[in-house]
Amino acid sequence: MSRLELFAAVVGALSVWLSTRQRLWAWPTAIVNVLLYAKIFFDARLYADMGLQFVYAALSVYGWWQWRYGGAQHTPRPVTRTPARQWPLLALAAAAGALLVGWSLARFTDAAIPYLDSALTATSLVAQWMMTRKQLENWLLWIAVDVVYVPVYAARGLPATAVLYAVFLALAVAGYAAWRRDWQARHGAPLPAPA
Repeated sequence: MSRLELFAAVVGALSVWLSTRQRLWAWPTAIVNVLLYAKIFFDARLYADMGLQFVYAALSVYGWWQWRYGGAQHTPRPVTRTPARQWPLLALAAAAGALLVGWSLARFTDAAIPYLDSALTATSLVAQWMMTRKQLENWLLWIAVDVVYVPVYAARGLPATAVLYAVFLALAVAGYAAWRRDWQARHGAPLPAPA
């Protein structure tokens, strides 16, 4: 484990913790985290994850703006539910991204696990986009990918990153619970099933 990986893990945990609390500082710390991880993933030959970090950086800038000004009349954006009509589009985007990037990595690189890496990458992008829009269900996707990421990073010789993703998993569970309570408090009702 390198000092860079350890530092990136600490910054990443801080960023996700700030996200669970709906704090704007989640986004600048996320930008620092993803730029550090771009280098780490390049060295580990996890190229889809490396490329994902640059997309995360752009999404972090967008999310920062959305959380601050994305609500009605440029007010802070509240926690919302993911509309039922959006789920098929999100699933299609994740599947298409996984297949396209997986095929490209398998064909043109020495990627260690091209299709799994790509599936996790595509699903993570969908989850991150949902987070920028403060959609409650983003945490459910993060829980799903973090369960897989932990053993992947352990197997690739990235122990601090594997531990970080175990922390991310716990934070995603906590984030879902906190955002759910926020949604329920604003709506004065239990959380219904998706519309």
